[in-house]
Amino acid sequence: MTFLHPHVLWLLLLIPALALFYILWQRKQQATLRTPSLQLLQGAGAGWRVRLRHLVLILRLLGLSAIIIALARPQSSTSWTESQVEGIDIMLTMDISTSMLAMDFEPNRVEAAKEVAMRFIANRPNDNIGLVVFAGESFTACPLTQDHATLVNRLSQMKPGIIEDQTAIGSGLATAISRLKDSKTKSKVVILLTDGANNTGNISPSMAAELAKTLGISVYTIGVGSGSGEAPYPIETPVGTVVRNMPVDLDEPTMRQIAEISGGEYFRATDNQSLAKIYKEIDRLEKTKLSTRSYHKVYEQFAFFVLIAALCLLLEWLLRSTIFRLNP
Repeated sequence: MTFLHPHVLWLLLLIPALALFYILWQRKQQATLRTPSLQLLQGAGAGWRVRLRHLVLILRLLGLSAIIIALARPQSSTSWTESQVEGIDIMLTMDISTSMLAMDFEPNRVEAAKEVAMRFIANRPNDNIGLVVFAGESFTACPLTQDHATLVNRLSQMKPGIIEDQTAIGSGLATAISRLKDSKTKSKVVILLTDGANNTGNISPSMAAELAKTLGISVYTIGVGSGSGEAPYPIETPVGTVVRNMPVDLDEPTMRQIAEISGGEYFRATDNQSLAKIYKEIDRLEKTKLSTRSYHKVYEQFAFFVLIAALCLLLEWLLRSTIFRLNP
């Protein structure tokens, strides 16, 4: 049960206050009777009218309580809701070649990409999301799942150097496609992030894009790297790690071609902020479809409490006018 005007219920605090006032008033009304002996009063108990003399007040307080509750407009409701959520299957496909250690992003490209991807995952609770990583070869770090805690944990463990170096964009895309090909959802998406050009692998990026198109999979490609053509890169030397500017080898025409063939879009990220905006744009473009039907009907319940108040006050008046009448 809910109340349309719940603040009115604060008036119920008057009830215990009135009861306390009545108790104090009754104590002041006690009379004394002087008698030489109590022998005649021994064994005499209070009559039933004396015992029930407080019933009048109780009925009045109950009636007042019912009136306050009625003024608060108690309501009950009957409702049902049906919702149909159509989740999207998404494979995050991330380049973890050593070039992703470039420091034109904070703290570097791979860590920035992981951080933004984690926020993207958090905003997609209804979707199955998986993870493929690639460098010179590719593998599935996490299959499609709604256990996003496990997915984020796997993502955090991915770093350059765990697999053979180089950049096999076509292989990474093909691995992601193989994970989506048996999906029953209407919308299947690959988000491909890389900072290089395809230079190894058994399948070309364009061939993988054609395969994605055939299977109804959209590929959003993200090219990562500064717009200057060079990026600071940590290099290990006998005297420690030094940072030097290295050329950025990003094959944008191929990235655009992959997106166009598959029906996706190409984005260029030059810093942390632009990368975050790209994921927000993809989130907007591929938002989960949600359709709901709801029914809600409210029933007023104040009449029940009005009836209780009327009965209590009527009975109180009858008792006060008959059995507990004070004046002749």
